[in-house]
This record gives sequence, C-alpha cells and structure tokens, in this order.
Amino acid sequence: MQMNGASFSLLAVCFFAFSFKAVQNWQSSFVVLNNNGTLTYKADEKGNTIPDFSRVGYRTGNVPIPEVPVVQTISPGPGAESAIQNAIDALAKKAPDRNGFRGTILLKKGSYHIQKNIKINTSGIVLRGEGDETLLVAEGTERRALIDVSGTGDPKEIDGTRTPVATDYVPVGSTAIPVKSAGTFRPGDPVIIHWTAKDQWIEDLKMNQIVERPGTKQWRAKEYDFKFQRTITRIEGNTLFIDNPVVMAMEGRYNTATVYKYSFEGRISNVGIENLSCASSYTSDTAENHSWDAVALNRIENGWVRNVSARYFAYSCVNLGSLSRNISVLNCSCSDHKSIITGGRRYSFNNTGQMNLFMNCKARDGRHDYVTGARVCGPNVFYNCTAANTHADIGPHHRWAMGTLYDNITTDGEINIQDRGNWGSGHGWAGVNQVLWNCSAKSATVQSPWVSGKNYCIGLNGKKTTGRLPERPDGEWEGRNKKGLEPASLYLAQLNARKNHR
Repeated sequence: MQMNGASFSLLAVCFFAFSFKAVQNWQSSFVVLNNNGTLTYKADEKGNTIPDFSRVGYRTGNVPIPEVPVVQTISPGPGAESAIQNAIDALAKKAPDRNGFRGTILLKKGSYHIQKNIKINTSGIVLRGEGDETLLVAEGTERRALIDVSGTGDPKEIDGTRTPVATDYVPVGSTAIPVKSAGTFRPGDPVIIHWTAKDQWIEDLKMNQIVERPGTKQWRAKEYDFKFQRTITRIEGNTLFIDNPVVMAMEGRYNTATVYKYSFEGRISNVGIENLSCASSYTSDTAENHSWDAVALNRIENGWVRNVSARYFAYSCVNLGSLSRNISVLNCSCSDHKSIITGGRRYSFNNTGQMNLFMNCKARDGRHDYVTGARVCGPNVFYNCTAANTHADIGPHHRWAMGTLYDNITTDGEINIQDRGNWGSGHGWAGVNQVLWNCSAKSATVQSPWVSGKNYCIGLNGKKTTGRLPERPDGEWEGRNKKGLEPASLYLAQLNARKNHR
C-alpha cells in the first residue's frame, strides 16, 4: 500500500505522541496503580511497605466536613472580644445534637481586636467568619495563640486490658497485630499500641554517638516511648485489625510492644475554625513580644481549620499539638512572619499529632513551613501545599517522626529527611518511613537511618544533595526530574482505592 505525504505525516505525529506518552508516564516500583484503581505495594524481605496514608484528617476522610448551622451572630465593635468568648461559653453549656454539634458562631465582616485570646474547650463548637473581610487582630505583647482550642487531661490506660504483641516482628504497613490475648477487646475499641525503645535501638541507630558540642544531648531509650492511637476494626482469633497501619516496625530486639484500651475523658471533638483572616500586631520585623500562633489545637480529635489566613505571627498559622488527631487543615495560608529568623520560629504549619491532614495550604517567608516535631506518631499527610521565600527546609525536623507523606509539595527551598546530627541540642535522625511523592524543590536530601526503616523520594523535581552528614545511608530514590509519575498523588490514589475498592 502506498502512502501519500499527508498520511505519512499524520502517522508520524501519532507515533510521536504515542512514544512521548509512553516515555513520560511511569510508575514507582514501590506502589503500582492498577487499571481498576487499586494499588499494589512492593514489600521488602521483612514485609515492610509504604503505608496507606488515606485514613487521616477529619473522621479519617470517611465523611465531608459538615456545614454546621449558625446559632449566634456577632458584629465587630466595642466589647466584641467579650461577646465572642461569652457566646462560646454559653454554647458550651447547651447539649449537642445527635451529630455531636452545638452550633456555629458567625463573626460578621469587620475587624475584631483581641487583647487576650479566644478559647474553645468544649466539643461541637464552630467559629466561622465571612472570609478575608472578617479579621481577628491579636493585640498586646503576650506570646500566645490567638485562637486556642484544647481539651484537658491525657489518655488513660484501662486497667486489665494490656496484652503483649505476640510476634517478634510486625512490619510497616501492616494493619494486623497478633497479641497474646484478644479476649478483652471488641471492634470499635480505641487502643494504644505502645512501642518502648530498648538500649540496643539507640546503639544501632548511633544516636548515642552524636558528635557533641555545647548543649548536645545523646538520645536515651527511656525518652522514646511511642503511643500510637488506633481503633480496632475487627478481631480474628488473637489478631487485632486496626484502622490505620503500623508506621514504625515492631522488632523484638529494638523494642517491647503492647496493646491496651484507653480512655481520654477530657479530649474534645467536632470543633471547627473557618473562613477567617488572622493577624498579629507587632512593633518591628524582628519583634517577638506578640502572638505566635493564629490557631493552636491540642487534646482534640476530629476537628478542622479551613480557609484561614495568618499574617505577622512569629510561629504558625496552625500548630497541632501532640495529643491532636484526625484534624484537617485545608486551604489555609501563612505569610509575613514577624520574628528573628532562627530556631523555634516561623514553623508555618506545624504538626506533632497523628492522623492529621494538611491540604491545599500556602506559606511565604517561613522557615520550616510544613514540619513535624520530635517523636511524632504517624501517619500524617501534607498534600498539595506550596512554600515561597523560604528561610530553611521542609520535612521532619528532629528526633524521629514516623510515617509522614509529603505529596505534591512545591517549594523554592529545600526538602530534607536526614540525620541532623548535633544541630539544636542533638536533633539526630529526623524521621523514618517518610515519603516524598511528586514534589518540587530547589534541592532535597533523603537519607535512610541505619536501622528501623527507610525514607523515600519518588518523582522529585529538583537537585539531589548529600545533606548535613553525607556518609549516612542513601534513601530510596526513583524518577528524579522525570515527569509523568502515576499516580500523580499517592494520597488521592490511596483515598480512591480505599473508598471505591473495599
């Protein structure tokens, strides 16, 4: 068959397009997206996989954040600060509805000058503005959160329920925990998986060998006592199945592991902060005698902060404490910090809790814009977030965060997962089972610790760097500066697979 010039050109274009697509689209060897939308995970020789991060955020992402009806409206003007707090306190005395909500307090457009701060310590209350035109200004010179959301107390072990984990190794990614006796447990029970370090773990991790300088503290086993909060989904014999995966392998030579039921009577839930603009007063660009956080949350589960902007704070837009869990931080922004530019400042979106989600957030002029603290029990997710004019790096900051996904993070600075050595007072290994997925950065260092897990850099657009301590083991790298990673978002693919392919 003869082919004219036009037909040949069309065929060539089609062939080039097909070839270009074939070259551009690629998948990680660690997580494969199947044609039906399910995912296949590659396990190592011990059974460890990249965890499923999809059960984070408000009610594990199973339900959308509700629109809670307004029960009281407040307008700006003299006495507005007292009016807001009085409305919150009065609403706290009312019974919640069948969905656990007491109602929304709506702040009308205008400026509200707050001399102290706004406190919410009862479940079921939503504080809502009318967008950027509802402005809360933290006045005065006290370092505090403008909006402080917190319950009380701490988790308490329920006597008689503790049982040892009955196997020498439980891999990362597993949702099955064999125990000595499952007789006291039922589906729906909240449990703590208690991981307690042994001296051998510190030794093999080499965190008792940090090169010392004034103030350096070597790690000690008794300080690494992790309490992963989970919920039992089903029980088979003496195996407990949990809602969120293991993000730190249980390994007999490095830790003791037990499971027990717990109560947390003072913890609050169903609190939302939304549609607000927040600012701090300040006296200079390096002033620090003013408000540090726009919104701080702790001792809370199943809450949210959405559509909140923060300017001129010394620390953060949203700061999640270690006893916060299943919080969604959505469509928030942090910019124009006022502080000196050094340690302990400008952590635009800070998380030390577990099962929390930061999505569609923006930061400018920060230091550690999307960051976790010490001994953070994951999983946690930062998804589709940006950072500009950065003064330090994004990533786990110090002393062992476990199970964090940085998915589609774009920054003009660095993203690092490494042994930070004697920085601070002995930061050491910042994290394990950390995943960078389809991120863009000026540069990145991703190292894996000597023992207890790996760190992953998949689909990075940016330069690979050797980090603070170049001789540390390299992480798992795939597809650097290679476009077309599928799935484009690991978090969304995992969420889709869970919801649509149960």
